[in-house]
Amino acid sequence: MFKELDPILHSELRLGIMSILISIQESDFVYIMEQTKSTGGNLGAQIIKLQKAGYIEVIKSFKANRPCTTCKITSKGIKAFDKYVEALKTYIEK
Repeated sequence: MFKELDPILHSELRLGIMSILISIQESDFVYIMEQTKSTGGNLGAQIIKLQKAGYIEVIKSFKANRPCTTCKITSKGIKAFDKYVEALKTYIEK
């Protein structure tokens, strides 16, 4: 029987963001944008959705007088990602 897939993580870009953060814990906005090859506007919108779900924490700061946005995966985000991967396995096993 197939398990339900988390609709928050089932978006290609949101899954990409979470995949990056699951391996390195936190990253700045520019790095995520480069790795996912997304636009700043689209990435920002998807980060907000992940933040509202409690899957990531967004930290705003300044580096050399320039704004810097850092995204950090939360324990809830790690659990949701692990659960998503396990659910996805039910679609590809057997």
